[in-house]
Amino acid sequence: MGPLPRNRYDYVRELAAAQASHPDMVLTAEKLGMQPYQATEVWERLKVGMRDYRKLVAEKQDTKSVEAEVIFLAGWLGHYVGDGSQPPHTSNKPNGWIGPNPNGYTTEHHIHALFESEFVKANVKPADVAPLMGSKPAVINDIFEQYVSYLRQTHSLVEKTYQLEKAGAFTGTGTPEGKSLADEQLAAAATELRDLIYTAWIKSADPISQRP
Repeated sequence: MGPLPRNRYDYVRELAAAQASHPDMVLTAEKLGMQPYQATEVWERLKVGMRDYRKLVAEKQDTKSVEAEVIFLAGWLGHYVGDGSQPPHTSNKPNGWIGPNPNGYTTEHHIHALFESEFVKANVKPADVAPLMGSKPAVINDIFEQYVSYLRQTHSLVEKTYQLEKAGAFTGTGTPEGKSLADEQLAAAATELRDLIYTAWIKSADPISQRP
């Protein structure tokens, strides 16, 4: 899940009320808002793995084991970053609208797979996404704060995603608006992951601070 909503407990109550009709949702109060903390922890592990790699290279030791660890951690981080680019993931409505629904958005448990899997596989190509990314990786100064901003930007698109689904934007070939949203969110995720990995590599060269 993404950043904590403005009124967390209202969201928790809505989730509890929706459990009976959304058996696929296992969201509880203690799980809401944990995504940025989990992603930051994995990023820190990645940085340590890269530091270990640098040390082994300097000592002319075998690096295969730590290389495998770094690849695993980068993939683990990528899972969180990818989830963080999917707007409903950052809300209490990850797979169907819950709570007050005056606009009649879907309550079926299909929007999750429809938007991020079926529509993307059928309509989005790497060549559509690459031009939307920045040309060069950037070093992130504050990992946690920047990642929360990334999630907040995604979260701002929750209702738009449901509006587009209602208009058929993700059905078949969809609509230009649906395609743009998918392209842009994939590019945002790819850029975020690239910069996180690049930053981990750069900062892995920093000396470890010694506590007194």
